[in-house]
Amino acid sequence: MSEITIIGGHGKVALQLSRLLSTQGDTVNAVIRKREQSQDVENTGATPVVADVQELDVEAMTEMFSGQDAVVWSAGAGGGDPERTYAVDRDAAIRSMDAAQAAGVTHYVMVSYMGAGQDHGVPEDNDFYPYAQSKADADDH
Repeated sequence: MSEITIIGGHGKVALQLSRLLSTQGDTVNAVIRKREQSQDVENTGATPVVADVQELDVEAMTEMFSGQDAVVWSAGAGGGDPERTYAVDRDAAIRSMDAAQAAGVTHYVMVSYMGAGQDHGVPEDNDFYPYAQSKADADDH
């Protein structure tokens, strides 16, 4: 069985994935920002890990990913604040990729969105632009 870390462990995709992976016997660590989300994560069979990816540097993430077979990025800033969107959806995601590589993780999965890419076509004055651009930049990395 595998050791898997899911970042953004309280989101809809992550909770479903945690349940599926735990059911098949994998060990799942679900990274969440809020301690009060722990019970929802535990109900899936995963272990909650309280940490704010926006605050973690590559070294801290590398330590977190040590011994893991896979890392799944399913986190998101949730929109609203462009600065936070870039900090989480682009910068922290890129740090997690670098950390996974440094930790020797053999599989990395980025949960993105349909249409992600540099040719996303979202105008810069659209509220969705920071997210679309962040995902495009992270996917390119």
